[in-house]
Amino acid sequence: MNNIDNTPAPSVSGAAARRLIRSCDRAVLATHRTDGWPYASLVLTATTHAGVPLLLVSDLAEHTCNLRADDRVSLLYDGTGALENPLTGARVSLQGRAVPLKSPHSRFRFLSRHGSARDYVDFDDFNFFEIDVGAAHIIAGFGRIEWLSANDILLEGESNSALTTAEADILDHMNADHTDSVQLFANTLLGLDGDNWRLTGVDPEGADLAWKGLTSRVEFNKRIENSDGAKRELVRLTHMARNQLKNNLTEQRNDG
Repeated sequence: MNNIDNTPAPSVSGAAARRLIRSCDRAVLATHRTDGWPYASLVLTATTHAGVPLLLVSDLAEHTCNLRADDRVSLLYDGTGALENPLTGARVSLQGRAVPLKSPHSRFRFLSRHGSARDYVDFDDFNFFEIDVGAAHIIAGFGRIEWLSANDILLEGESNSALTTAEADILDHMNADHTDSVQLFANTLLGLDGDNWRLTGVDPEGADLAWKGLTSRVEFNKRIENSDGAKRELVRLTHMARNQLKNNLTEQRNDG
């Protein structure tokens, strides 16, 4: 069936790539040395609401010297952890150019995900960059391979949405007044251990969680645009988790 307005259908692979990029709190950054040799290093990452990768790097680091001389970079996001056969898991190699970043909201997004970075973020030699995405290569398992454009991966029109203004208040409210819901997201919906999970981000498609060195993510049923949409989805997820927990306890009693 053809699209009536001739608008291309959303890329399923693009959405999968964006989910993986959002869910990873680190990536392998590849840059070019001035002698022409490639150089790979580990970096901490976050994303804008649209899915644009964000980096905080030191001017003293080799990769920063490289990208200032040649802004072309690649980021490898690895979703194969804990798999018996890693080659069956998803990974995304993203290509783009590193661009200096000045957005206060993007700074907030990065620091919410990486709280330890607050210890050095204001040092003179640390700077934020975002990646002007050119293309990405997703491998979602054997034979499931595709090149994607920036339009496939990134959301449009989200950078100035009402959600960017509301995000800090949403996180404060959930982490202060609804810690039980956040725990249910982690322990029941995601099956994760840990007793002090926190929300570290809310974007149009889901919410990020963290506990100690672990991160995870819950996805929304529909894309949201503001605090009301976030509230509806977070309430829905809470009800879902409570029902699932109730069913789990019933099954345990029956088995006993």
